[in-house]
Amino acid sequence: MRVLRCGERAVLVEPSDPARVPGLCDSLRRDPPEGVTETVPAASTVLLRYDPAVTDISRLSAEIGGRAVAVSGPHVVDTVTVPVRYDGPDLAELADLTGLTERDVIDRHTAAEHTVAFCGFSPGFAYIAGLPPTLRAPRHDTPRTAVPTGAVAVADRFTGIYPRPSPGGWRIIGHTDLPVWDLERDPPMLLRSGTRVRFVEVPT
Repeated sequence: MRVLRCGERAVLVEPSDPARVPGLCDSLRRDPPEGVTETVPAASTVLLRYDPAVTDISRLSAEIGGRAVAVSGPHVVDTVTVPVRYDGPDLAELADLTGLTERDVIDRHTAAEHTVAFCGFSPGFAYIAGLPPTLRAPRHDTPRTAVPTGAVAVADRFTGIYPRPSPGGWRIIGHTDLPVWDLERDPPMLLRSGTRVRFVEVPT
């Protein structure tokens, strides 16, 4: 596990196996090293912000390096059910790429166990891990200039729900009316790191 300096008040922790990121993040949040003020997970790293008056990179490296972290998911915060109309413009293409029928794609997506690994890209956008290997496909070579709010899309090993209209290159397989980002809600982000997500098909 590498610990890299990231400015004067943060370090970037890079496990040898990216699959250890959720478990590492969960461990650091439940039992944070002294002086750590924020823990931010990403796909293959964890950023730790710290108070330089309390700790430094040497102390953090020693403490983090001594942790035994298994390949595991994060502590589950909650479970959110997401109703999806599987009517996305890329559903047929994803079926062709994976050698499945559209029905197979839907059934495998709804049957899988999904958990939010981390958030990023834009406010409210969650990278939801758990996409079955049989459904994994790369992003489009040329992103769309506008993806609508509520688009349910997949790329690599993640599912994402677009919280607002934005450019995007993920493959859209459906849509949901569930608001995943709402400034009138506290907190505004519905899908936080560690949230379990259950996708349920609804009529188109």
